[in-house]
Amino acid sequence: YSLNILFLFKIFKIFFLVTLVSAAPEKVICEMKVEEQHANKMGTLHGGLTATLIDSISTMALLCSERGLPGVSVDMNITYMSPAKIGEEIVITAQILKQGRTLAFASVDLTNKATGKLIAQGRHTKHLGN
Repeated sequence: YSLNILFLFKIFKIFFLVTLVSAAPEKVICEMKVEEQHANKMGTLHGGLTATLIDSISTMALLCSERGLPGVSVDMNITYMSPAKIGEEIVITAQILKQGRTLAFASVDLTNKATGKLIAQGRHTKHLGN
């Protein structure tokens, strides 16, 4: 599964924003420092970037599964709970909850590295094909 992640890192520029901490079967942990270019007008992590992180890191976790298929998004929802300010480090943890024949379900938590406070939580459903 590590070759799949290296492939993703080369293709998607989003991965230049994060540092891969660990990759295990169906689970990936990354870290990122919130920089000015990642922030909205309020000086906090932009919601669109949060959504992109949830999409991308959950796909990485799916690539770390036995089947190793990235799938295509069917549904994604995000709950934003607290802001991540410029200069703060965040941890992005993606876990595959279930992988069936055609669908996979993932959960992604973004937390403040220093405090452990939950910043956002996402659920991502992907179609894996037939």
